[in-house]
Amino acid sequence: MNNKYMLTVEDVSKTYDGFKAITDLNFYLFEGELRTVIGPNGAGKSTFFDLITGRAKPDKGKIEFGFDTDLTKLNEYEINRLGVGRKFQTPSVFTEHTVYNNIVLSLAGSRGVFASIFKRLSSTERDRIDELLKLIRLDGKRDWKAAQLAHGEKQWLEIGMLLAQDPKVLLVDEPAAGMTDEETHRTGELLISLAGKHSIVVIEHDMTF
Repeated sequence: MNNKYMLTVEDVSKTYDGFKAITDLNFYLFEGELRTVIGPNGAGKSTFFDLITGRAKPDKGKIEFGFDTDLTKLNEYEINRLGVGRKFQTPSVFTEHTVYNNIVLSLAGSRGVFASIFKRLSSTERDRIDELLKLIRLDGKRDWKAAQLAHGEKQWLEIGMLLAQDPKVLLVDEPAAGMTDEETHRTGELLISLAGKHSIVVIEHDMTF
């Protein structure tokens, strides 16, 4: 780990119709660091992610990506293109496509759905997909439709889809929600294994997780 900040959040506040969702927040994320933000429902955790990703704008304060990129002046799409990836609490996968093709579509960028699926993949791309499927422990289910996966497996698939985009910062929203104890444990192992290669912020209300 080096001393480069991937995210700098200073003196940030956000109010919704008189409700103070976040007040004078300071947060710093180093490159390659895994940080977990714990708090009960309603504590402002999702608002925190909304502000980083451009879904909401702070009333005041500074949010920077890297050394000098002001995220408060950018929209969601621009922030995502910079390399800030977000996984929401409810998994969003292409249920009628196979696990393998879900990863292909995530690698695709702007090529479009049909062009992506029918395009001949390079050996580098195929190796990358194989690597991701092993990482998320779904290499044995690569030909399954995503709809057939258990809830926890869909969460892992979506993490794999985000990783396929090679984000510099990964924001993960309550990944253990609705999981069995075994799935929760495996999800923790997966996120810990990503630290160092990726800069990750996880928000949770489950202290045990």
